[in-house]
Amino acid sequence: MSSFFNLDNPIFTFLGKLFDIMVLSLVYIICCIPVITIGSATTALYYTIVKVIRKNRGYLMKEFFRSFKENFKIGTISWIFILLFSLILYVNNQITQQMEGTMGVVLYYTYRSAAILILITTLYLFPVLSRFQLGVWQLFKTSFFLSIKHLPSTILLVLLAVIFGLASYLTIILILFAPALCLYVSSFLLERVFKKYIPKQDESEFGESKLDQWYLD
Repeated sequence: MSSFFNLDNPIFTFLGKLFDIMVLSLVYIICCIPVITIGSATTALYYTIVKVIRKNRGYLMKEFFRSFKENFKIGTISWIFILLFSLILYVNNQITQQMEGTMGVVLYYTYRSAAILILITTLYLFPVLSRFQLGVWQLFKTSFFLSIKHLPSTILLVLLAVIFGLASYLTIILILFAPALCLYVSSFLLERVFKKYIPKQDESEFGESKLDQWYLD
């Protein structure tokens, strides 16, 4: 019986991580309310999930807001670009739906393809930002490269995003867990990809890595 109340008991460990995931999701949602902060908030969420929840390094809120602050500029600029690209595609797609003939069909599928490319690039964008020090252009280029080169993982990431998105839409209470839980599950795919490009040294193929290489543990 005494072992059951041991804090190292697997049940308490699971419940502790589940509570942390709920707290992170709530903080993330609050930080996303201004809309333009979604990029830096997502970056901080992924960083905290991998470092604190998966690797048991650091403190939940401290790591979240440190990453949020450090990546605020690049994360915000990148997110604004994504919003602008998405808006342009949406408007153009609405226009092409009114067009008749071959050109309308070609443009329709062109814009749909571009939207898919933006989606899969975005799935990598903020996790990459949480791990590497990159400029905006290099960040987009790297994320796009990874999404295409590791297409099977990318497809699974899309499916996870759709599943968690639909689940939250159908059962609103799941929003308390969905953001952090989705990235937690996705991190097992993303970290496997990242490790292919992170040698055990100060510099990586895509730029200078964070100094504390806790992710190699």
